Amino acid sequence: MLLAMAALSVMDAIMKQLVGHYSPIQVAALRGLVSLPFVIAWVYFRERTFVTLIRIRWRWHLARGVLAILMLTSFIYAISGMPLSEAYTLFFVAPLMITALSVPLLQETVDRRRWIAILVGFGGVIVVLRPGFAGLNLMAIAVLVGATCYSLNAISVRILGRTDSTAAMSFWFVAMVAVGAGLLALPDWQPLRTTDAAWLIGMGVTGALGQLLITEAFKCAPVSVVAPFEYSTLFWGVLLDLALWGALPGPIVFVGAAVIVASGLYLIHRERTPQLVTPP
Repeated sequence: MLLAMAALSVMDAIMKQLVGHYSPIQVAALRGLVSLPFVIAWVYFRERTFVTLIRIRWRWHLARGVLAILMLTSFIYAISGMPLSEAYTLFFVAPLMITALSVPLLQETVDRRRWIAILVGFGGVIVVLRPGFAGLNLMAIAVLVGATCYSLNAISVRILGRTDSTAAMSFWFVAMVAVGAGLLALPDWQPLRTTDAAWLIGMGVTGALGQLLITEAFKCAPVSVVAPFEYSTLFWGVLLDLALWGALPGPIVFVGAAVIVASGLYLIHRERTPQLVTPP
């Protein structure tokens, strides 16, 4: 999982580099296009057939595709004008959203302590956005939109996982981003520069590698054990910001990050701890 987070952080840095010349929607399309061959190869290596890619619930996959395009485009737009580390900090609200949304969408039960943790985590978001919303801007809002779409997508995986294979969900996620974002970007499509070839190959390799490593991580250990390592992206975000752009987030971002991460870790802890049932 640590290697997966490192690979995906490098992919995000490449997308941040490319969005200086291409639009966010085109970068999202390129993200899908360059990753698709790797995903197809992985599906064949894993399944030895493509039959499972057809026997799916199409409406759910189309909905996931729309959410994926909106998530990627929003996030890419956000990192075009803000440090990776700050964008990651705001995106850490996604696990809190997943837990909160699981109540109305999955009819799951969330106890009082977890609701308190969720509210505290959202308080950390307010800290990052600055007291009085002085730091609230379109890019910060874009990160939160992306986190919301990510959360809805994660919930859809829980539902689709009952009938559809992991290979099908991975393939159609990438394919619909490639096709859907590609069609939306077509009117203002910028010709690809030969100097960007290495960036595009790097984006495809790191994106596919990150996806494979995440899949392997969740196969080897329970979600509650693996998930906390997602927060290591903050380390990579700070490192890449310093190395590539000479940027370092202010102390207030680290304070907000600490609050959000602590809330997320507490939720994971509560998931792992058997809940005592009080007799009526």
